[in-house]
Amino acid sequence: MTVAVRSAPPRTLQRILGLGFGLAVIVGSTLGIGILRTPGLVAGQLGTPSAILAVWVAGGLYTLIGAVCLAELGTMLPSAGGYYVYARRAFGGPVGFAVGWTDWLTYCAVLGYISIGLGEFAAVFAPGVASTTLVKPIAIVALIAFVALQWTGVRISGRFQEVATAIKFAAFLALVLGCLILASRTAAGPPVDAPATFAGIIIALQSVVITYGGWQSALYFTEEDRDPRRNLPRAMIGGVVSVIVVYLLVNVALLEVLPVGDLARSTLPAADAAQIVLGGHGRQIIVILSLVSLPPLLNAIMMIGTRILYAMARDGMLPAPAAIVNARGTPTVATVVTTTVAMALIATGTFQKLVAVASFFLAANYFVSCLALIVLRRREPDAVRPFRAWGYPWSAALVVIGAGVFLVGAVMADTSNALVALVLLAAGVIGRLVVSYARRV
Repeated sequence: MTVAVRSAPPRTLQRILGLGFGLAVIVGSTLGIGILRTPGLVAGQLGTPSAILAVWVAGGLYTLIGAVCLAELGTMLPSAGGYYVYARRAFGGPVGFAVGWTDWLTYCAVLGYISIGLGEFAAVFAPGVASTTLVKPIAIVALIAFVALQWTGVRISGRFQEVATAIKFAAFLALVLGCLILASRTAAGPPVDAPATFAGIIIALQSVVITYGGWQSALYFTEEDRDPRRNLPRAMIGGVVSVIVVYLLVNVALLEVLPVGDLARSTLPAADAAQIVLGGHGRQIIVILSLVSLPPLLNAIMMIGTRILYAMARDGMLPAPAAIVNARGTPTVATVVTTTVAMALIATGTFQKLVAVASFFLAANYFVSCLALIVLRRREPDAVRPFRAWGYPWSAALVVIGAGVFLVGAVMADTSNALVALVLLAAGVIGRLVVSYARRV
């Protein structure tokens, strides 16, 4: 007599995240070092407080419209993987693979970049030791620490994201309040050299929109959200609005402390403002603020990268082991692969090249996802859409045009890295074809 042994069903991602995590992963991924540096660049292109604030508002509203449009896709297709899911549904497997592969490469590069940034800021607090000798070891140790955090499960890593983001948000508000309360500007300072030009406005707007990067992060976790139909739109809208408010407050505070001319000439205006209102310890405070900004960003990037690999492996686009999930909801093999690639990029320094290439991938994948919204509206008009993009089709047209402009800008501004991006894309596609052929044989 034989006894049939039933194999245990494969583990899947756990649906335990909520609105708090959605807000935290968006704010935690967006709010960071960019807002501490970019205001000076924007001021240099515009020259007046009203124009500076107007561009930050315009960039925020464009980001909000994009968030509203992609929230429709996220609630229509609440699966892990983000952009990959929408591209595959709208354009088929090959385009879906191309988007997923390049999106994952982008997050690996950013993971290496953020880890190095964490190492650089942490090394500042090691007096008497050459900071350059500490940066890479600290970066790799930080990555390993976050792998350990991921291994404890999505519940704990999700809670860490919420707490760390709350601390970061409070730290930025404290910087704003400190500047506003302690500001005692007396000198007018030298004016900006020239009035704003059309090209300057475009450059400023592009810089602002890039600073809002990270707003899409909640899209990658809809499969783990307890109620994505309700929580995703709220997280996308609430998260972007929160960042808009903080960005405006930071710029108001900087303009209160620094004359526009000084702001325009500053490469790190937040540090200059902190030094004016807080004295010699001002720059150290900004270093601490930057250090506080990075853990929730690193945690979010790690989680996003693994979800892309998991989703592609589950759909047969990558080897099946990458879809293995442990009992606590962590894609284990995907985590190991993503971390290994990021560590290799850190050790070799090639992450710097990939970060330059990532701007092309980000623009291209966003453009494809915006097109996916229009394609699916036309091809699947009766599909269930718990949330519909406000102002469609005009809102969708706006984000598609904007995404197209950014894609063209990325190619024209850095053609050599755009070509490198195409080579990496081709390598991924060829690799997949080889694996598919080997399976058939």
